[in-house]
Amino acid sequence: MALFTGAGVAIITPFKNGKVDFPRLGQLIDWQISQGIDAIIVCGTTGEASTLNDKEHIETVKFAVERVKGRVPVIGGAGSNDTAHAIFMANELEQLKIDGLLMVTPYYNKCTQKGLIKHYTTIADSVNTPIILYSVAGRTGVNISPSTVFELSVHPNIVGIKEASGNISQVVEIAKCISDDFSLYSGNDDMIVPVLSVGGLGVISTVANIVPNDTHLMVRKYLDGDTKGATRLQLEMKHLIDAMFIEVNPIPIKAALNLMGMIEAEYRLPLCPPDEKSMEIIRKEMQNYGLL
Repeated sequence: MALFTGAGVAIITPFKNGKVDFPRLGQLIDWQISQGIDAIIVCGTTGEASTLNDKEHIETVKFAVERVKGRVPVIGGAGSNDTAHAIFMANELEQLKIDGLLMVTPYYNKCTQKGLIKHYTTIADSVNTPIILYSVAGRTGVNISPSTVFELSVHPNIVGIKEASGNISQVVEIAKCISDDFSLYSGNDDMIVPVLSVGGLGVISTVANIVPNDTHLMVRKYLDGDTKGATRLQLEMKHLIDAMFIEVNPIPIKAALNLMGMIEAEYRLPLCPPDEKSMEIIRKEMQNYGLL
């Protein structure tokens, strides 16, 4: 069974004075759920997991699980370029009764497709919690090929993929080779409807941090047969989405949430606030969309 259908938010991790701002995170989680979001994905790319130490990472996931209280599925990022460390994190998060694990491809050491299969299979054999693969070669330098997705999809504990290659031809090829019980999620906010059109179940979204209801509605409308309504939302959101990626994620989305008064404008180095030109575009597109 799918871990979720619809729009999952890759939620940011708010900071204050160098520490995780748990009160703000709790407010964000409650707001997301009140706005109709279908799942919370915590400690992923948008959550700046790469600069959280293990203790912070585990505490942040624990807080999210306890705050959500079963209202929607909670999926925790646990990926690493060290398979042993990925297994450690997966086991730690499993003890928190997480609903699913998001496992990004190993970065920097750039393994082969054979290495990917061994990496993911070894992790999947080590936990009982369902795993969603995360393919984002633009960040990690490693793409999960359609044939590798197919081979991994037969593992009973690997249940889906967040496909963020930005390559619709590859997405179509993946959709062609997977079975109906393997979930395909868009990892690109500007490709939600295209991915749904080839059998996707939803999106793991960055822009949903600021427009959770519209992101949820886009998927819901498509799955309910209102393809025109879903397409209209996708097109209306395009310039806002572009603004949220004018600098590397999550720089713009955290700036946007700060403009909305929801978080402090705090990042962890090497990430830093956007420059003024980027801020002008972010502010303009948020105003055009009616967020400011």
